[in-house]
Amino acid sequence: MPLWQSFTATGCHLLWRVPASRVLPVRQRLPDGSWLAAIHARTDGKKNCPVRVRVIACRLQGVPGAEPDGYRLVTDLLDGEHYPAGELAGLCRERWETESVLGEIKTHQRGAKVALTGKTPDGVRHQIWAHLLVHHALRELMARTAAARGLDPDRLSFTDTLRSARRSITTTPGVFSP
Repeated sequence: MPLWQSFTATGCHLLWRVPASRVLPVRQRLPDGSWLAAIHARTDGKKNCPVRVRVIACRLQGVPGAEPDGYRLVTDLLDGEHYPAGELAGLCRERWETESVLGEIKTHQRGAKVALTGKTPDGVRHQIWAHLLVHHALRELMARTAAARGLDPDRLSFTDTLRSARRSITTTPGVFSP
């Protein structure tokens, strides 16, 4: 809650995902299916400093790896007419795609638990840019492959594309000119 309060104190608005198992009692139900609730810091045993939030329950249909029980989103955007629950839930899907991209780079492309080895801040920046460029090239390959086959690029596997690219580079060295 301290982090939430420090962000909202600057005037920014938040839409955070919390586990579907988190108990958020209904204080007021809204017409769009969302509800108003109060949340407290885990360390606020006496519940003296509640934060008023709006809760939106949603499922990410057709998203690989999404929790089958769905998610709960909490936001400081309390007005359901100006900020419909469906639109806010749609943002969750977009965020999921962003998190998936970061996961592709961090876990699959770079490798789990592999640290950047740059000896200087510039060296680390160069490595990060290199990883981003490789990711972009792989995603471009996926987009072109999907277009040639009349498919949605989201239907292609990043991991399979990465493995294929690695195989082609190691089995036919020298194919790419400097």
